[in-house]
Amino acid sequence: MSEFWLISAPGDKENLQALERMNTVTSKSNLSYNTKFAIPDFKVGTLDSLVGLSDELGKLDTFAESLIKRMAQSVVEVMEDSKGKVQENLLANGVDLTSFVTHFEWDMAKYPAKQPLVNVVDTLAKQLAQIESDLKSRTAAYSALKTTLENLEKRSTGNLFTRTLSDIVSKEDFVLDSEYLVTLLVIVPKPSYAQWRKTYESLSDMVVPRSTKLIAEDNEGGLFTVTLFLKVIDDFKIKAKENKFTVREFFYDEKEIKREREEMTRLLSDKKQQYGPLLRWLKVNFSEAFVAWIHIKALRVFVESVLRYGLPVNFQAVLLQPHKKSATKRLREVLNSVFRHLDEVAAASILDASVEIPGLQLSNQDYFPYVYFHIDLGLLD
Repeated sequence: MSEFWLISAPGDKENLQALERMNTVTSKSNLSYNTKFAIPDFKVGTLDSLVGLSDELGKLDTFAESLIKRMAQSVVEVMEDSKGKVQENLLANGVDLTSFVTHFEWDMAKYPAKQPLVNVVDTLAKQLAQIESDLKSRTAAYSALKTTLENLEKRSTGNLFTRTLSDIVSKEDFVLDSEYLVTLLVIVPKPSYAQWRKTYESLSDMVVPRSTKLIAEDNEGGLFTVTLFLKVIDDFKIKAKENKFTVREFFYDEKEIKREREEMTRLLSDKKQQYGPLLRWLKVNFSEAFVAWIHIKALRVFVESVLRYGLPVNFQAVLLQPHKKSATKRLREVLNSVFRHLDEVAAASILDASVEIPGLQLSNQDYFPYVYFHIDLGLLD
C-alpha cells in the first residue's frame, strides 16, 4: 500500500512498552510494517506560539499535498507518450517516495533545527509558494501551446465537412487566375458517386465537361473537384444541394496554405523544445516539494506531541505502513487498545461517534488517543 500512518506516544517507560506491544501485535498479525521516525529537538517556544503553529502547519500540510499532486499530474500530462515511465520520474532526493518516507532524516542544512520553529515553518511556506508560482507560469505556457497544437491537429483529422484541406489539395487541382472559370470542391456521399459522375455536368449551365476528379475520401464520402463558369456558382450550389451534394466553401490560397503548414511545424518544434526543460523542472521541484511536505509532517508530529503530552519534550514517533486496505480497521483497533490509557474519552469516541470531546474542533474520526497523521503516496489516484 502507498499509505502510511505517522503516530507518536509519550516517551516514558509505560508508553515505550506500549509501543513495543504494538510492534509485536502488528508484526504477528501481519498488519503493518513499523519503523521509528526521527524528529530533531526543536526550540519549543511558548505554548501560544505552538497553538498558532499547529493551525498554520495544518493549512501548509494541505497546501503541500495539493501542490505535489498537481505536479505529479503535470508530469503525466507532459509525458503523454510514455505514461508507463511517469512513476520513475516522481522521486524524492533520487529515491522512490516510499524509501524516502521510511528512511526519513531531517535536512539540517536546509531547515536548521536550531532556528525558532516559526522560522523553519516560514522557510517551508516560502519555498512551496515559489514552487507553486513557477508551476503555474511554466505549465500555463506549455498547456496553451499544447491546446493550440491539438486544435490544429483536430482540424487535420476531422471529416471532409470540417477538416482543413491544406494538406489534401494541390495547386494542380484548381483553375487559378481565370477571369471566367472557378473550381469548386464538392462532398459526395459514397453511395452517390455514380450519380455524381452521371449528373454533375447537367446540374447547371456552363459546367466544364469531364472536369471532375476525386481527390480525397473519408468513411462517408469523397471530395470531388468540378470546374464551371463564375456566373453560375449560385445556381450550381442550389442544384447540388437538391441532389444531396455539398459544395465545400474553399478558396485556394498558396500563401495561406504555406503559412498553415509552417505554423504546425513551428508549434511541433516549440513543444519539443519546451518538453525537456519542463520535465526536468518538474522532476527537480517535485522532489523539493515532496521533501518539504514530509518535513511538514515531522513538524506537525512534534508540535502536536508537545501540545498533547506536555513538557519536557519526550515522545517517540513511529511510522506504520499498513500491509493492505482490509487490515486498517484491525490496525486501528490494536492502536486504540494499546494507547487507550492516553485518552479514555477519545478512545471511547472511536467506538461511539456520538461521544463529543469538549473543546476539540476536529471531527471525532480524526482524533485518537495518540497523535496521528496520515500520509498517502497515491498521488496519481
